[in-house]
Amino acid sequence: MSNLINTPSVLIALAAIVIVSYLFNLLAKKTRIPSVLMLLGTGIILGAFGKYFDFPQPNVQPSLEILGSIGLIMIVLEAALDLEFSKDRRSLVGRSFILTLLEMGFTVFFLAGLFHVGMDAPWENAILYAVPLSILSSAIVIPSIEYFKKDLKEFMIYQSTFSDILGIMLFYFLVEGFENPSGNATEWLLQFGWSFGISVIVSAVFSYLLVIMLQNIKTQLKLFLLISALILLYAVGKLLHLSSLLVILIFGMILNNPQLFFPGRLRRLLKANIVSSLLKDFKLITRETAFIVRTFFFVVFGYSIDLSSLGNPLVIFFAVLSLIGIYQIRKVSVLWTVKTPSTLLNYLAPRGLITILLFYAIPANMSIDQFDNGILLYIILVSSSIMAWGMVRHKEKDDHRTLGEVIRETGSIDPEPYKD
Repeated sequence: MSNLINTPSVLIALAAIVIVSYLFNLLAKKTRIPSVLMLLGTGIILGAFGKYFDFPQPNVQPSLEILGSIGLIMIVLEAALDLEFSKDRRSLVGRSFILTLLEMGFTVFFLAGLFHVGMDAPWENAILYAVPLSILSSAIVIPSIEYFKKDLKEFMIYQSTFSDILGIMLFYFLVEGFENPSGNATEWLLQFGWSFGISVIVSAVFSYLLVIMLQNIKTQLKLFLLISALILLYAVGKLLHLSSLLVILIFGMILNNPQLFFPGRLRRLLKANIVSSLLKDFKLITRETAFIVRTFFFVVFGYSIDLSSLGNPLVIFFAVLSLIGIYQIRKVSVLWTVKTPSTLLNYLAPRGLITILLFYAIPANMSIDQFDNGILLYIILVSSSIMAWGMVRHKEKDDHRTLGEVIRETGSIDPEPYKD
């Protein structure tokens, strides 16, 4: 079989995956079924096909971690470039942030209790396993809400982005605290506050510098240079244990809202016409790159899945209990925080890319022996399926724009301008 693995075969496979992913996107727009589910299914089929024909099974975990990190950067950047700030959005931003805090806090508490009691895991390990499963996947949410009403779409962009950032910060804060206990909770919290404050300041400074650099570069080759700089800053921030996703988020928000972030005398540094013209191209490059990375990440993850444990009754039991808790907590949290909640909000709680990445980052000495990765797979697949079912169920209701509304808003039937 090794003679079948050559450069033309690899190129054909890579190109075919991208083409199929594009077709999945078109199908997702028609059916409201997230394309991520189709990509995972493709990866699972390819994995089963490879095992059946005895193809070599490479270790794909390093590839997953690299793809996942780049995908995370591009997804958060794509989300940030869609966020517009104004006085009339303060309430929406505040409610989405409060919902994220409530939902994540109660979900972590519930899942940690489940793992502690049901798997006899120490509280520290149980909490660490609960955090990744409490994070909404912006990698699944953001591409799936393109046709939503503007307020609902923006609300979910804010919430999924907040969930990513807060979840990642909480996870690494806990890892560091559990591995290097100081014995003093106050000192621990102060250290976290210091780290977060430094992260915000450093992120803001570098974000302003990147925007100024972007508008002053004369060469045509500048957009991927900027993306490379963002990836570099993210990686350096990770090495320094800073919340490096804040660089990506703040940069995207500044670039999309330059008049707000360059007030008074700072406006002299802003070349508004140049930034405005670059923004459209940068959004396109970001969206295309996020699409490619997301495609290969979920196909490779599907390929790596071991389906042998999915029939284990204990795996099914813990997965079902976890999902019941996740969705009950979401339903109550939405009722508490959203004035006039859309029923569709209750279904929008998929787990995905961030959850997978953080599970790979759990230290070996804090693993739970009784936790089977089949539980993780069930939660990802079922939560994505529940979102798909909710979107199909509400397809013709007020939560989605009709094609006529889209045409009136954009003057086009091209899918790309549909984004608000």
